[in-house]
Amino acid sequence: MPQGASLNSNAPAEMFGRVAKMQSKLHRWAAADPGRRFDDLFNLVHDPATLMVAFARVAGNRGAHTAGVDGLTVADVEQRLGVPGFLEDLRRSVKDGTFRPLPVRERMISKPGGSGKLRRLGIPTIADRVVQAALKLVLEPIFEADFLSVSYGFRPQRRAHDAVADIQRLGTQGYLWVLDADIEACFDSIDHAALLGRVRDRVKDKRVLLLVKAFLKAGIMTESGAMKVTDTGTPQGGILSPLLANIALSVLDEHLMAPWRPDGSMGTTYRRHHRRSLGLPTWRIVRYADDFVVLVHGQQADVDTLHESLVDVLRPMGLRLSPAKTRVLHMVDGFDFVGFRIQWKRKRGTNKWYVYTFIADRPFQAVKAKIRALTHRVSQANMGAVITRINQILRGWTNYFRHAVGKHTLNRLRYFVNWRLIRWLRKRHRWRWGQFRRRFTTPNGRWLPIAAQGITLFNPAAVTVTRYRYRGNTIPNPYLQTNHA
Repeated sequence: MPQGASLNSNAPAEMFGRVAKMQSKLHRWAAADPGRRFDDLFNLVHDPATLMVAFARVAGNRGAHTAGVDGLTVADVEQRLGVPGFLEDLRRSVKDGTFRPLPVRERMISKPGGSGKLRRLGIPTIADRVVQAALKLVLEPIFEADFLSVSYGFRPQRRAHDAVADIQRLGTQGYLWVLDADIEACFDSIDHAALLGRVRDRVKDKRVLLLVKAFLKAGIMTESGAMKVTDTGTPQGGILSPLLANIALSVLDEHLMAPWRPDGSMGTTYRRHHRRSLGLPTWRIVRYADDFVVLVHGQQADVDTLHESLVDVLRPMGLRLSPAKTRVLHMVDGFDFVGFRIQWKRKRGTNKWYVYTFIADRPFQAVKAKIRALTHRVSQANMGAVITRINQILRGWTNYFRHAVGKHTLNRLRYFVNWRLIRWLRKRHRWRWGQFRRRFTTPNGRWLPIAAQGITLFNPAAVTVTRYRYRGNTIPNPYLQTNHA
């Protein structure tokens, strides 16, 4: 990329193309030489095109309206500072080495699933987010060449449904013993020295390494206004954090999948069958960020042995498995993974057993809690606005779970939402049951859908349930696409 290029370019599409070509080259070079350490990446990080694309990514995120410790949002940058000037100043400070990340702003949010527990988010400033996004644009193509196919979380073109489909496929093949593992405070506990060591295996440029280290050591400003030093961990909420967590947790993938290399003891179907004929186990990990399961074709004792080995693998990274949440089980007992309940069950009316994917109870209780919060009986909120928000929640929730065996659950959700609104409307307008019926039924007695201001309540039970097909090696790699126009 031309080093003298200006951020005042009127051709953002050209910049996106340049960045895509740069990423494609880095990925090809990394894949061609697994031992290569990349130098001179720093110029790519502060290149005008990289920063422009990074800012576009930050502005397009849901957190664009959330400010860091400096109080600035994306809208403030666009309206008060001007994007070209902001990026030019940022580029200059990164290039001359005067850029220093500010502490992230702590924000405690409820963990998904309705457990009632809190999760700490670290919200960086807009400037820090742009530099993190630029680092990610440069580093991700390199490390994507090393990441194994068993990892699905926070990776381009991969999603939670792929991980669930992989588990379902393996269970069908006889991998029925499960190590359902939970890493205790993963994002808060990663050892910085060990993490930087793994980054250093691929990155030789000291200026890039110093930038990554600066973000790790930036600190946290707590909700009470106190400063907290970050000796370990990578705060959730940062754009770079998921990539760094995947780099750290890839030690699990590499350890457990080493026998699956072409020359390994499980490298071919024949070798795996041969091992099992000798009474030896075969295994495979499926990981979504810090949530992972190890599936074993063998006996419970084999899972216990693997469990012990993982403790030793995670220790150098500063991580440990939660004794309370990590368990060994058979798939007939079922387990929860990324919101789904996965269980080996007999099909009704037959003697055949299959691996089924249901909707877990925790996300179902969580979506019900959101509906309750919107339909409190004494609420005086605008009816149309409430239905609009409920529809947004229901569409997003059902779109995620539409690949589960969940028609019964979707009908329960429809029933719950309808009755929450019915009770709310009756309380609000002091209607008796007969009065309500007259307003929401046709003359021949058929129920009308609940609606207000031209907005009709979404029916989750009408969502078509389809099976999600395992994609495996057909998952597209964005860095191998040749057309970057």
